[in-house]
Amino acid sequence: MTMSEFAANPAEAEVQAPRKLAGQNRIRLIGLCFGAAFLAIGGQLTNLTLFPAPDTRDRIVHEDRLPRPDIIDRNGVLLATDVAVASLYADPSKIIDIDEAIELLTATVPDLDAKELRRKLTTSKRFAWLKRQVAPEERDAVYNLGIPGVGYVNERRRVYPQGRLGSHVVGYVDLDTKGIAGIEKYLDDQGALYTASLAEPSEHKTQPAQMSIDIRVQAALIDEVTKAIEKFRAIAGGGIVMDIDTGEVLALISLPDFNPNQEKKSFTKDQQNKMTSGVYELGSVIKAVTFAMALDYGVATLTKSYDARFPLVIGSARINDFHAQRRVLTVPEVFTNSSNIGTAKMALEVGIEGHQEFLRRVGLFERLQTELPESAKPLLPRRWSKLATATAAFGHGFAVQPLQGAAVVAGLLNGGHLMTPTFLKRNADDAMAMAQTVVKPSTSETLRYLFRLNATEGSASKANVIGYRVGGKTGTAEKVVNGRYSKDKRLASFIGAFPMDKPKYLLLVMLDEPKPTPETYGFATSGWNAVPTAGKIIERIAPMLGVEPVFTPEDLEKLAKLEKTKKKD
Repeated sequence: MTMSEFAANPAEAEVQAPRKLAGQNRIRLIGLCFGAAFLAIGGQLTNLTLFPAPDTRDRIVHEDRLPRPDIIDRNGVLLATDVAVASLYADPSKIIDIDEAIELLTATVPDLDAKELRRKLTTSKRFAWLKRQVAPEERDAVYNLGIPGVGYVNERRRVYPQGRLGSHVVGYVDLDTKGIAGIEKYLDDQGALYTASLAEPSEHKTQPAQMSIDIRVQAALIDEVTKAIEKFRAIAGGGIVMDIDTGEVLALISLPDFNPNQEKKSFTKDQQNKMTSGVYELGSVIKAVTFAMALDYGVATLTKSYDARFPLVIGSARINDFHAQRRVLTVPEVFTNSSNIGTAKMALEVGIEGHQEFLRRVGLFERLQTELPESAKPLLPRRWSKLATATAAFGHGFAVQPLQGAAVVAGLLNGGHLMTPTFLKRNADDAMAMAQTVVKPSTSETLRYLFRLNATEGSASKANVIGYRVGGKTGTAEKVVNGRYSKDKRLASFIGAFPMDKPKYLLLVMLDEPKPTPETYGFATSGWNAVPTAGKIIERIAPMLGVEPVFTPEDLEKLAKLEKTKKKD
């Protein structure tokens, strides 16, 4: 339309003007919308560039824990360490074809279950573990599949180079490297680990946790107890080696044990640490405590005698000796013949209150607490009567954890200094600073004499390794089955020390339900199984521990006879 035409038709011009204005407004609105969209996108890109949101993988890494400290034995041998591994994960929201992903993943990682995998990939969650701690080959194979939403995270796996050898004391961790048992749990409980970024792991190096365990002694102990279990057809066994001067546990085993490296750690009750988490009637081993009590209170001396001709009658109960001598016994004879009658009479002379006071003094009324979280409380008589005092004197009706019994005897033999056992390296000065005096030095000296006498003339003679001046006390306790004491199911134990002229190391050996053999002439008591086992252990570990043999003329004569016998064989 020309200017002349527009002027000639003013009504039509008035109609077209608003339409033109409306079109311009629409253009402006569209422009504003595009501009706002571009600004939003640009703002988001800037935000992601400057402040990137961590993806699932980043969150896992940043929430992960610092590397656990290595665990080493007293000589620096590696017992536990971290190694780098990868774990497979998926973000279900990013997976385009679930069926194809399941088919590819199960073909590449055969142990993935298709049904379980489908459940994980159809969840509304943004994260799901596919498989933890995979081999590098599996990691690379899955990565090369190129499935959107499937990836891997670098993690750490705890490995135990010594395997079963130190399983109960070292313990183990779960898949997230959190301590579950043993020293591993102790490290967590003590705050040795904490949450932090792993951006610079080299800045967070931790010192190794050094244990008191000597892995050489541990190996010898487990080997000999395993052989004894097989030979005597026992259902279980255990052992402890302790430094008497420091309270350090040099070795502790409980069989059957387990391999902490296995993936599924579903351990049975039989595999628990029976040396600390179980309580047992140790039988005549407890007589060492009763003798120390009677000697320290002054009611017994080496020259005193007790009438063991007849059973001791208390109410309707009759206390007998297993190997009844039916005669008057001196205190040393009560010890070497392991007389229940004589030992019970000693405790009765001390009295109920005095007996309880002494047991409290040496800690047998309380739970023993060490670095190992697995710890059982002693089982005491419900009613402490005259009969309870008499029977508890020889370990009947009174159960303690084996490590606790070993610690008490160690304190009675080292001059009377009771120390809480430790699984961490400790020196003698620190140990003495924490020790509690429980008996007089003279009492300890007399008890050492009785221990040595029992190895030369009594029931512990099969543990008397020539040159190492061994001393000890045997114990055979009837087990409680269905609320009653069984006559054919026993717990055989031996506790001893060497060299007895100045004891340095204590040894406890236990065999659960050992059976008689032709060599034992039908007997299954401690002197025929636990004691010779202890002798073999001492013969192996004494040189490792730097104990030099000392030979008397009689010892040299015995060695010469043994050498002749070997040559004939």
